[in-house]
Amino acid sequence: MRNKAATNGTGQVDDFLTKLAHPLKSEVQLVRAIIKGANKDITEQIKWNAPSFSYDGAYLVTFNLRPRDHIHLVFHNPMISKVKSTLLEGDYRDRRMTYFANMHEIEAKRAALERALKDLIKLQKA
Repeated sequence: MRNKAATNGTGQVDDFLTKLAHPLKSEVQLVRAIIKGANKDITEQIKWNAPSFSYDGAYLVTFNLRPRDHIHLVFHNPMISKVKSTLLEGDYRDRRMTYFANMHEIEAKRAALERALKDLIKLQKA
């Protein structure tokens, strides 16, 4: 299941976010904190010109920052199809999508995001 996810690039992500000109920058920062808080061993790096998160060398989720009116997360991990969550959208073989419109929606879906990440990590460990 491992791929070539970089080791922890928190400094790289910090620099990226400092320079980020996005109308939902605060929302991006909150979602980042939620993702990192789901497990102390989650690492981060820049992939696809956006923050991306990995666990034990396998990618979990990456921001798609092209949309300017919502936050788009791409869960690109072969195990994601086994995670059952209303938060996850799509019927792709190896990926699911999640969208947040604003801070209120992020807070309302925080527990579901944390659970999806923890379930995905649990599947990776198995």
